[in-house]
Amino acid sequence: MGSQSSPSVRVLATGGVPPALRTWFAIHFVADLLFAVPMFVAPHATLHGLFGWETVDPIATRLVAAALFGIGIESWLGRHNGVEGFRTMLTLKVIWATTAWVGILWSLLENGGRPIAGWLFFGVFLGFASLWSYWRWRLHTS
Repeated sequence: MGSQSSPSVRVLATGGVPPALRTWFAIHFVADLLFAVPMFVAPHATLHGLFGWETVDPIATRLVAAALFGIGIESWLGRHNGVEGFRTMLTLKVIWATTAWVGILWSLLENGGRPIAGWLFFGVFLGFASLWSYWRWRLHTS
């Protein structure tokens, strides 16, 4: 027998929160800030210049960036919380990511599938909605 502990022992040692989930919260912090900073500082250059958005509303763009800052920074600050803190944050993340991908898809369908980069954002939010839903379910059943 090696010194490796079973997954259930690791979960108990981390306050009921799997280490992989804590890692995903840190990854989410980085991902959110990678998008939030340029969207906040230079909305037009970011959305039009990098992603081909034809019309950029700087207020709406900065509002989305503010949400990304809030969720991302709280993911970092709360990565050492206990299971209840993670459940609460996961609920928020599921709601945010799910309404985001639904709204993006709706807009793409209304706009003839444009801008093309919208499909990238759709995929990112669908992926995060799936990831957070899985972890929310997993913590609920533990």
